[in-house]
Amino acid sequence: MNVKEVRDMSNEDLLKEVESLKEELYDLRFAQATGNLENPAHLKDVKKTIARIYTVLTERENAK
Repeated sequence: MNVKEVRDMSNEDLLKEVESLKEELYDLRFAQATGNLENPAHLKDVKKTIARIYTVLTERENAK
């Protein structure tokens, strides 16, 4: 998910997306710990997407 897509979403949608990404990150970390993770780069992508969402939410909060 790129920044443009994140900025087009509402705050409620962003918070829901963060929840689902955190669940996915948990599953990926579990798979990594058990040695079943096929694509380790996906961990990094999920973490970056979460950070992008939090950045946009913070920018919106500061703009008020």
